[in-house]
Amino acid sequence: MIAWFLLALYIAALFICLPKIFAKAGEAAWKGAVPLYNLVVWNKILGKPWYWLVLLLVPGVNLLMLIIYNVNTSIALGKRTLKEHVIMVLVPWVELSNLAFHPKYKWVGPIPPGQRKRNLLGQWGDAILFAVIVATAFRAFTFEAFTIPTESMEKSLLVGDYLFVSKLSYGPRLPMTPVTFPFTHHTLPLTDHTPSFTNWFKLPYMRLPGFGKPQKGDAVVFNFPEGDTVVANFQNMSYYQLVRMSGRDNLVNRHRVVFTLPDGRKGSRPAGDILVRPVDKQENYIKRCVGTPGDTIEVVDGVVHVNSKAEPLVATGQYAYDFVVKDPFNKRVLKDQYDITTTDVTEDNGIAEIPLTASNAEALGKFGNVVSMTREDKPRGAYGAKDFWPIFPNNPAFNWSEDNFGPLWIPKAGASIKLTAANLPLYRRAITAYEGNTLDEKNGSIWINGVQTDTYTFKQDYYWMMGDNRHRSQDSRFWGFVPYDHVVGKAVLVWLTVDPEKGGFPSGIRWKRLFTRVR
Repeated sequence: MIAWFLLALYIAALFICLPKIFAKAGEAAWKGAVPLYNLVVWNKILGKPWYWLVLLLVPGVNLLMLIIYNVNTSIALGKRTLKEHVIMVLVPWVELSNLAFHPKYKWVGPIPPGQRKRNLLGQWGDAILFAVIVATAFRAFTFEAFTIPTESMEKSLLVGDYLFVSKLSYGPRLPMTPVTFPFTHHTLPLTDHTPSFTNWFKLPYMRLPGFGKPQKGDAVVFNFPEGDTVVANFQNMSYYQLVRMSGRDNLVNRHRVVFTLPDGRKGSRPAGDILVRPVDKQENYIKRCVGTPGDTIEVVDGVVHVNSKAEPLVATGQYAYDFVVKDPFNKRVLKDQYDITTTDVTEDNGIAEIPLTASNAEALGKFGNVVSMTREDKPRGAYGAKDFWPIFPNNPAFNWSEDNFGPLWIPKAGASIKLTAANLPLYRRAITAYEGNTLDEKNGSIWINGVQTDTYTFKQDYYWMMGDNRHRSQDSRFWGFVPYDHVVGKAVLVWLTVDPEKGGFPSGIRWKRLFTRVR
């Protein structure tokens, strides 16, 4: 609220001060009171190129541009020291009024490019600030670089792939948290969990028109839906996952995460601070879209069915296979001949577990040391005896597993659903966390925003995202739907790829994958 008040105060100051400033510059004073036209005139008297106006109209970026315009106005009115510019940045409401109404400040105009009187630091500061603004605008509204950090999409996308993600494919999302440290996502450089953004000024969700919406088969980058709350020492998991695993009492009251050791004993570690993140600062995930709004999704023996039609895994996708072997696999052979990541191979007492493409599975099944090979397929009820339910909707009433799941209807904007005690766990988080409603159950009845009801109409579209590496992916099977307002863009191009197992850059460059389209 304070941020919006200060912004409103600044805009009011502009409309009051610009007529006076324009008059000092030899322009008609009335031009300073005409919305948008006053920006054109302001740009003209400061001697700036026309494309600055485009940046001035871009949400989020325009806040930085206004700082530049304020400083350049002070320069044109004779204030040219670093101290004076810092004051203008910190209190523009006061300084604009001072420049506009005090008679001692005369219009001397912007510094001509060939007659720079500012020191080298000031000149470099201007250049760097403008470069940051242009790069930020490009990154926010066109393409952004993204790195594949985990094996959840192998072998379609590999650990070490560097991608370009198109914001234009689904429409650029306007910044919701515009006050942030440049070129960071949610954490300041050289820190473990210090936020790189501030929540005191936020904008509502808006999206510019794009070329379409996510389609089945797209590799989509999105903000992790459950990532609105994490704990500092376990940021690769959501707060909700840790609560399900450790129990709320341990995590909230004792500030510890409880886990099971390989030998069955219980262990624990400090959880760290609880971190709350807005939508656009939640962790970026990349998965393949397998279900779109209005579809009914089901997984049967590891095969996805959409609207009762089987959708086989892409050729580059992987399932996990269990091997009974006479002798251990030669990991060098697996890597060199089949491009199997050696860290993916786990072996113990004649049992091996490896995620494989269909072609690699067929080849390895013929090895002389293999006694048997079985594709993993957890049946329904596989987690019935566990202390927590890791599969969405994380409720004991649903006996689903990652290989046998659903059927489940995916919400669609404008579509209504009849709510019952049985299906409420499936849609509770969408109704509350993603669409901002309150929901209560009283005496067998459902109350939304204080009104008793048995139906709900969804406000936005939702998607079902899954990793191509089916048994090594934390995806919608574990935490549910992806709301459309969480969608960032479409992965379109691998511009660099480096195999960490071969020494990283430059020795590990995968030359054949450079500048290949993401499929």
